[in-house]
Amino acid sequence: MTTTTNPFAYAPAPESRAIVDIAPSYGLFIDGEFTESSGQDRNKTVSPATEEVLAEYAQANAEDVDRAVKAARKAFEKWSALPGSERAKYLFRIARIIQERSRELAVLETLDNGKPIKETRDADLPLVAAHFFYYAGWADKLDHAGYGPNPRPLGVAGQVIPWNFPLLMLAWKIAPALATGNTVVLKPAETTPLSALFFADICRQAGLPRGVVNIVTGDGRTGQALVSHPGINKVAFTGSTAVGKAIAREIAGTDKKVTLELGGKGANIVFDDAPIDQAVEGIVNGIFFNQGQVCCAGSRLLVQESIQEELLDALKRRLSTLRLGDPLDKNTDIGAINSAEQLARITALAETGEAEGAERWSAPCELPSAGYWFAPTLFTNVTQAHTVARDEIFGPVLSVLTFRTPDEAVAKANNSQYGLSAGIWTEKGSRILAVASKLRAGVVWANTFNKFDPTSPFGGYKESGFGREGGRHGLEAYLDV
Repeated sequence: MTTTTNPFAYAPAPESRAIVDIAPSYGLFIDGEFTESSGQDRNKTVSPATEEVLAEYAQANAEDVDRAVKAARKAFEKWSALPGSERAKYLFRIARIIQERSRELAVLETLDNGKPIKETRDADLPLVAAHFFYYAGWADKLDHAGYGPNPRPLGVAGQVIPWNFPLLMLAWKIAPALATGNTVVLKPAETTPLSALFFADICRQAGLPRGVVNIVTGDGRTGQALVSHPGINKVAFTGSTAVGKAIAREIAGTDKKVTLELGGKGANIVFDDAPIDQAVEGIVNGIFFNQGQVCCAGSRLLVQESIQEELLDALKRRLSTLRLGDPLDKNTDIGAINSAEQLARITALAETGEAEGAERWSAPCELPSAGYWFAPTLFTNVTQAHTVARDEIFGPVLSVLTFRTPDEAVAKANNSQYGLSAGIWTEKGSRILAVASKLRAGVVWANTFNKFDPTSPFGGYKESGFGREGGRHGLEAYLDV
């Protein structure tokens, strides 16, 4: 968003897309082979930054899902019987191939999702490989994971992942499932199917036995067919709270195990002794990383009243320097919104915020004429009754509230139907511990935000879902314990 008068403006530094060879059409990955759908329906995936059609892909129907589940069930017998050390070899191999192909996968993810290349390159792909490395290490140590001697896998896992971190959410789901001896049928999001289809090729490249991983693409109908299939033993879902509730209703009364990682409205709490510049960077990372399309985004800023003016002035100055534009440019900070549908939702909620009396400020920037774009925006004069303080916007929109005492900060932070994440900014360790212990959030960051590690569990309370992914805790969801 820098202007042309800035003598230190960045020159374009585009990453080449030539490294990625996207086929014009894709089928389904079932039993170790790419195969056509039994139906005729096809979908298109487009680049959010340009609206260019990247590829067509199959719309899997119930018959296709049934084929995939049966392939996974057949493969389960031999896969689950393998010693953990043998399963680990496949996971290590997958992790290494991901590292070898990381540049290709980063460009692919940026093209299909719209997030900046520096995020896919420096955050997503290293974490994807790290999750496979981490769970490869657990595969032969399950007896020592705290779930009793010789814990057994569940069977076939049906996994449905979102569009905001397509490859990373795949890793979060598939790595622990395979390490514990389960087989998988995974459905990627309908707007971002490509990295999952490329991962299918990685499975073949790694020599993974047929049927251990199956990829079925499609919209919500495909996901519903997968979740409701009687041959599924475990459902893992990351996505909206509304869909999560529907899945919970669908599997109620069955013996299917389930983990749900749903929406959030994370509170980022800044106390008056916080280092302002460091806090500003954390606030920016908390809400504008991946254009705010993050379930654990710090979308509510709770700032101590005495430093509100100083903090907001610094924050606005920082937002004015962010660069919005071509996601493949290595200098870009803010990429494209994932879809026209998501852009419409963000726009409508921002308009509601204005209509309800909150004061809107958007960073000065020129939005590209093609693609789906939304300028980084913050709302002040926000109360807890405002829609922008309650609803998950899932976009680059920050709501600012104030507090006077730690107890008031905790009360406001917990005043949400969600409970996924929170952040605390202060120089006092005692205050961090005291406040964190009172927050009803699955993840609490101290003097940082949006930091992830495969060894650390992730999940939420209340309408942010239940169950944990990552770390030793992430094994439990795939074991019969």
